[in-house]
Amino acid sequence: MSLVFGQVEPAVFQAYAFWAAVLGLKMLLMSVLTGLKRGSKKVFSNPEDVKPGGKVAYDDQDVERVRRAHRNDMENILPYFIIGFLYMFTNPSVIVATNLFRLVAVVRISHTVFHVLVPVHKFRGMSWAIGFFTTAFMGVQIVLHFL
Repeated sequence: MSLVFGQVEPAVFQAYAFWAAVLGLKMLLMSVLTGLKRGSKKVFSNPEDVKPGGKVAYDDQDVERVRRAHRNDMENILPYFIIGFLYMFTNPSVIVATNLFRLVAVVRISHTVFHVLVPVHKFRGMSWAIGFFTTAFMGVQIVLHFL
């Protein structure tokens, strides 16, 4: 069986590239946010990083909250990068694809807001679920397209 890959609609690629870049930058920002939180709390994970008045600790709730949000990004955004990229090859509608990519980005950003800045479990959970199931939808579309 030979799979034939069609041309990717330029508008779909543009939407994917834009929103993937937004999410990539968001993930980089989470690294910076973790470092800033560690510095402000004077809580470090390596003895050589400890500043005067600081300590080595792995259980600071504020630092761990940011780290958990960053880990959640890695668990969800990285699969989205792959699935979203492959989804472009299914010849999706420009409007549908653009809105799916946009939706994932918006809910991943809102997930972080509701995890780190304004901790609200209900909204954080809804943000996670919407992003997860949107990515899963694209994954199913890929499988069905190439069956």
